[in-house]
Amino acid sequence: MLFNSIDFLIFFPIVTILYFAIPHKYRWFFLLVASCIFYMAFIPIYILFLFALILIDYSAAIFIEKSEGSKRKLYLIISIFSTCLALFIFKYFNFFNVNFAVVARFFHWNYPIHLLKLILPIGLSFHTFQSLSYVIEVYRKRQKTERNIGIYALYVMFYPQLVSGPIERPYNLIHQFYEKHYFDYKRVTDGLKLMVWGMFKKVVIADRLAFFVNQVYNNTGDYSGISFIVATVFFAYQIYCDFSGYSDIAIGSAQVMGFTLMNNFTRPYFAKSIADFWRRWHISLSTWFRDYVYIPLGGNRVSPPRHYFNLFISFLTSGLWHGANWTFLIWGALNGLYIILETMTAKIREKIICLIRLNKAPTLHKLIQALITFSLISFSWIFFRANSIKDAFYVIAHLFTGVPGLLFNLISHPLAAVSEYHNLFLLGQSYREFIIAILAILFLESVHLLQRKDSVRATISKCPLLLRWALYIGIVLIILNFGKVSQPFIYFQF
Repeated sequence: MLFNSIDFLIFFPIVTILYFAIPHKYRWFFLLVASCIFYMAFIPIYILFLFALILIDYSAAIFIEKSEGSKRKLYLIISIFSTCLALFIFKYFNFFNVNFAVVARFFHWNYPIHLLKLILPIGLSFHTFQSLSYVIEVYRKRQKTERNIGIYALYVMFYPQLVSGPIERPYNLIHQFYEKHYFDYKRVTDGLKLMVWGMFKKVVIADRLAFFVNQVYNNTGDYSGISFIVATVFFAYQIYCDFSGYSDIAIGSAQVMGFTLMNNFTRPYFAKSIADFWRRWHISLSTWFRDYVYIPLGGNRVSPPRHYFNLFISFLTSGLWHGANWTFLIWGALNGLYIILETMTAKIREKIICLIRLNKAPTLHKLIQALITFSLISFSWIFFRANSIKDAFYVIAHLFTGVPGLLFNLISHPLAAVSEYHNLFLLGQSYREFIIAILAILFLESVHLLQRKDSVRATISKCPLLLRWALYIGIVLIILNFGKVSQPFIYFQF
């Protein structure tokens, strides 16, 4: 069931009203049933697979808590292996199988293993990571074992964040299922506002930009130069608005019922460094890899070469988590190299900044930092979006083709240049669509600027009643009039 669908528009208010209407002691069970219905709207039979994973990790946690010494680690390994095996079979088996077959053909070996014809269960990477965090925290004795299997199942299956996160931690979420949540007008309306904002980002911005991006990245041989630059920048905003839009709807729908989910994005394109970007982007996943991969490897409490290795492995596995394709591995590796180079050159960059006295102009300095960071991140998005490594390198090789001449003509003969080169910017779309896309991005970043001091919801709440409702009605009308045809969320494939 898509958030941006008529089905969810019916499902959400019914579930919410019934949640507050029934006695507190039955609410967890009702939410579990609702979450099952939500999940089964995709491929019903996979609910049995999800139940099996839940039972394995639930049992493993109980055995871990009861055991001592090496047995605790054995049960942890069994749980991690079982969960990762399921993830491997559905998501990674065919990728490794194809690459092993290529190696076998090179050495003229007989390799008879065929591809599996399996559909990836929706949100598999998200709920498996959420399960793993529970078992690991029980092993670390930071989380008490949940004896009610229904509550644990709800922790894994809670419908707002079941298929695309945020990836919650057990100590943040499980206790909330025991708490009694009352209907609170301000909390409910704040949640609804966040849901509407998320829907705006998804259907007005992300789904509109998708037409531009798909036109170029699905036909790379037909484009070059400025078209690639425009499409890549548009993809940076498409994926942000698509995924943060989902997160806003998930967090908002949970907030309506009284649940608090962790924030997943904090104005990532305002980041002043690559490290800062990853503190702002997909926070629930970034902190997951920090807590369960980077720190266990030794983090930064080791020698510099080992520290760089830990950083690289964390980002490489993050790339693999996103998809079974070499493009995602390269994307993860590239971001790992960014972080390593940023760490290695920190002192040199500080000296250069002081030497050219850029530190005396802090606003300009921050702007330059943000532009450089955005450019590097956007460059890495080329691998994330490209359909193949071949396409990615084609885009990179032709990224600046004709750009110097275009810039010269725009400066010397702007009107003639716009008339001559407009198709390079429009990417097969109309002037109207292009202008709406640009205005929507500018509006988004204007809102982000306002959020530096206070949340937009808090700012709007201070406005007079008539102005507030004019804003609410206005954004709903914009969604209805300028929203594009519903498309699946990008991160559903992960």
